[in-house]
Amino acid sequence: MSNKKYKTLSEFYPFYLSEHRNLTSRILHFIGTGLVVLCLIGAMLFHEFGILIAVPFLGYGFAWVGHFFFEKNKPATFQYPLFSLASDFILFWDLLSGKQPFRV
Repeated sequence: MSNKKYKTLSEFYPFYLSEHRNLTSRILHFIGTGLVVLCLIGAMLFHEFGILIAVPFLGYGFAWVGHFFFEKNKPATFQYPLFSLASDFILFWDLLSGKQPFRV
């Protein structure tokens, strides 16, 4: 983890990307964030708000497997929880739209 203190999301995001270079890790992040989005949509559509209990397990579960087993680094969530959460969704959109490749 970098010792630099990030003050804005735009400063943080390049660091976030540098911590997500492994293909398997990016795929796991994409799957986890995609499942979170589906759970949020499903909870609203079907008024089944119990589904929301799964959100942190899906989002963090897939991401942390990527970090601990494939990236071999510590998730930025521990030091920058809000920037990291926002960056998860930015990366998801960037991967979905082709702005970021799955492989770096």
